[in-house]
Amino acid sequence: MSSVRGYFHPKTASGSSSLIPAPPWHYSGDLLTFEYRTDPERVRELLPDPLELAAEDPGAVALIWADWQSCSASREELLDPVRAQYKEAFVVVRCSYQGRTYSRCVYIWVDKDFAIARGLHQGYPKKLGSIHQTRPHPYGPAPRVAAGARFGATLAAADRRLAEATFTLREESATHGFVNGHPMIHNRWLPSVEKGKGLALDELVETGAASFEAGAAWAADAEVSLFESPTEELARLEIREPIGAYFRQVGVVWDGGRLLETGMTGT
Repeated sequence: MSSVRGYFHPKTASGSSSLIPAPPWHYSGDLLTFEYRTDPERVRELLPDPLELAAEDPGAVALIWADWQSCSASREELLDPVRAQYKEAFVVVRCSYQGRTYSRCVYIWVDKDFAIARGLHQGYPKKLGSIHQTRPHPYGPAPRVAAGARFGATLAAADRRLAEATFTLREESATHGFVNGHPMIHNRWLPSVEKGKGLALDELVETGAASFEAGAAWAADAEVSLFESPTEELARLEIREPIGAYFRQVGVVWDGGRLLETGMTGT
């Protein structure tokens, strides 16, 4: 009897064509983070039941650019960089579930198909986008990780620019922000293939880093603009008051999550 293998589609006899390998997934990345306050009602409208606004600072938002190298436990992708390198920009808010504060990614754009597939598995609402950010380097014209270094970042999707930013590093910081500092709470949704049957997959899940390491965080001054688009709603989270901006290099391992509830949405 024949069988097919692979952690994700496409499944084949060998499994080598699978778009993503089985966890754990390892990440090394440069992160640019801009935190600000928006209208809390704009956050509330993005939270499905049973999630509620965070009790403290409910309008806080983090807009984050990340330049990643990622790999499976074998590390083989690092020597085939097209399978390892990607960029993303994502938006995080905070919310409350059963009295506990969580972080939640409400928008996210990536530039590789394997990153989208991982997002489907984890509950991140990933879409394809064009993301760019300045890379630090100790030589030549690139910025060093030091006071005065300047970084740019842009995000576009469907041929339209959604956000642009400049960051100027100021000093080392004891923190790299608070909005993205909690376990993540996400929904895994998949409509039934049968018309009118609602959701075949309807899960509320908690995830977080299995391990985390990082270099020094740097506080920065940032100038950020958001732009309207007919197919994206990032600009609804308008910038009302900047909170802080940061640069940090991190290493993260993701190795699964925990099911909190299932079958909440119904039809």
